[in-house]
Order: sequence, then C-alpha cells, then structure tokens
Amino acid sequence: MKALVIVLNIDDYLEDILTILANNKVKGATIIDSQGMGSAIVNNEISSIPLFSSLKMLLSERHPRNKTIFSVIHNDDILNNVVAEIQALLRKDHHQGIGFMFTVPVDNIFLIKNGN
Repeated sequence: MKALVIVLNIDDYLEDILTILANNKVKGATIIDSQGMGSAIVNNEISSIPLFSSLKMLLSERHPRNKTIFSVIHNDDILNNVVAEIQALLRKDHHQGIGFMFTVPVDNIFLIKNGN
C-alpha cells in the first residue's frame, strides 16, 4: 500500500488527473492548495533569505500556487497504471516544471469514527 503524491503546478490538468484516478478505481484523493518554497520566498518578500536578483526574477515568473493531490492506493498494478497514464498525459505539455509525483509506503490506515 502506497500514498501517491502529485504536486501539480499547472492546474489545467487537475480534472484529467482526477479522471485517471477514478477510471482506475481509486476510491478517493485529497486535493490541497499549496505553494513551493521558492514562490513563498519571492512572493511574500521574505528578505532574511538572500537570493540573487536573477534567481528571484526567475522564481517570480513561475507558478505562484499549485495543487497537491494525494491518495492511498492499495494495489501496485493500479498505482503503476495511474502513474503511467499521468506521465503520458503530462508528457504532451512543453512547459517546464509541470509538477512531479512520488510515492510513500503506508503501513496502516486508521479510520476515525464518532461514537460507537
């Protein structure tokens, strides 16, 4: 059992990725709005961290916000299919830094119930 984490810098692909998950019988995913460290430094004008002006300019032109999607997938075959389909989808795009994916092993899942 693994958690698949997808950091997506171009949210135009969000619906397509959710469709891939659903078509592969993935039962659920959580989507959160997120921001990369470089973007936070530049866009929040954090001055305590030194950056060269050219690097700061480059980072300010990148995507200030992104979406992070994560889902626990119980079956390695399903996980491999999902990853391959997402890679095929995003391979067609010529933008730099569309995002990235990684997996993390999941040992246990504990459901939280109210009451009984």
